[in-house]
Amino acid sequence: MDNAKEQERDALHKAIWAIADDLRGSVDGWDFKNYVLGAMFYRFISENIAAYINKDEREAGDTNFNYALLSDKEAESIREEMVNTKGFFILPSELFENVRARAEKDENLNETLEAVFTHIEESALGSASEKDLKGLFADFDVNSNKLGATVAKRNARLVKILDGVAAMELGYRDNTIDAFGDAYEYLMTMYASNAGKSGGEFYTPQEVSELLTRLATFGKTEVNKVYDPACGSGSLLLKAAKILGKNNVRQGFFGQEINVTTYNLCRINMFLHDVNYEKFDIACEDTLISPQHWDDEPFEVIVSNPPYSIKWAGDDNPLLINDERFSPAGVLAPKSKADLAFIMHSLSWLASSGAAAIVCFPGVMYRGGAEKKIRKYLVDNNFIDTIIQLPANLFFGTSIATCIMVLKKSKPDSKTLFIDASKEFVKVTNNNKLTEENIARVVETFKDRRDEEYFSRLVPYEEIKEQEYNLSVSTYVEQEDTREKIDIVALNEEIRAIVAKEEVLRAEIDKIVAEIEGGNAS
Repeated sequence: MDNAKEQERDALHKAIWAIADDLRGSVDGWDFKNYVLGAMFYRFISENIAAYINKDEREAGDTNFNYALLSDKEAESIREEMVNTKGFFILPSELFENVRARAEKDENLNETLEAVFTHIEESALGSASEKDLKGLFADFDVNSNKLGATVAKRNARLVKILDGVAAMELGYRDNTIDAFGDAYEYLMTMYASNAGKSGGEFYTPQEVSELLTRLATFGKTEVNKVYDPACGSGSLLLKAAKILGKNNVRQGFFGQEINVTTYNLCRINMFLHDVNYEKFDIACEDTLISPQHWDDEPFEVIVSNPPYSIKWAGDDNPLLINDERFSPAGVLAPKSKADLAFIMHSLSWLASSGAAAIVCFPGVMYRGGAEKKIRKYLVDNNFIDTIIQLPANLFFGTSIATCIMVLKKSKPDSKTLFIDASKEFVKVTNNNKLTEENIARVVETFKDRRDEEYFSRLVPYEEIKEQEYNLSVSTYVEQEDTREKIDIVALNEEIRAIVAKEEVLRAEIDKIVAEIEGGNAS
């Protein structure tokens, strides 16, 4: 990355940190992110729609046209057109820049913002974008006591948040970096790292997202659709947009998320990365029990970091064993460990020409019982392309060394590649991090499907079967012995020399003692 981009990014990160620092102690960081992200989103869609309208009007001849200065009455004439095009509508008086300009003198700022957010969501009612806008500002609670004990105190903090977001060098399309998207990712990293487990549950570090997506998209320049069955805040879906280009994901981005707050974060993330409403479909439901994208599968690219070893209905629900996603294995994932249920779901919805890259808890690679039967099904039917052992401590909130399972339905042979990337990291503060070089080494090995001592091995089906379908990387890739090697012969010589020297010293000491005793006797 060139120097100008780095400087631009550093300045943006400092501005974000300044807002957090300014409000430190008044609003808890984990709650505060909802306000900063909400204000960023409000600013983004305001600038997005204003820039779109201004461009049209200026190209039509009115070179000085400025939507922000238009009256609300005049603006109403384009409401329907904007909802059909952008998915929402904002009146000039309710644009971020105008609300913010009046904010300090607005004694009812909390009510003003609440009304603006309601109007934005209501603008999409009855349109194709209704479900994409609904509830997006739900976590921006302008009346929360977390902002202050009185309306005046709450409003004073709301002014600070609006001013802080306004001061960010974001600028719609004026940056050499994806400024709004970058700011979002920085905030997510900042809060996830400080929120421990609660933060890490919804956020996959960018470097892991990069590796997963490069594996799943390898060899492709365009795909039909990208899907994540446990999409969290959407970082994995958007990596595909970055790596392939938004226009090369022809039919868009699909995901499902069970947590309402995280579901909102994901949709906001789509908008902030300038993915328009018709190009994404994010649902809020339990993927395993109530999948929402039956009509959209199969998917050429599936990327996911599903929750580790969560409970699910399993065989308590008699319908699930006949579900076409799970029935081929003849057994359901254990009720206390849903990991392989996500694997079976993803495999079922994977296109025959596609690839799925999924982060897994290490236990699913070797445990017995139902999980072993599911692994047997996956191996016997040649669906497992690659297993990669990742370093420990990559994720916020857990130090567990996870794995990646790459699934394919059209493998050229019956071998499985095992890669031990457990030492591919650098230490950064409290966590380990994959570098570009680490990622490149794994991807290059994945591409070549080659054996490399202590790092990778292409294993035939028969050997995996002999190993009772154990898929742990350590079973197939020998660990390098980094202990210092001892030369026994040299060590014996050294000991012999020490003993001889000791005997000489002992004789010398005995001689001295004898002389002393003889002197005393005389």
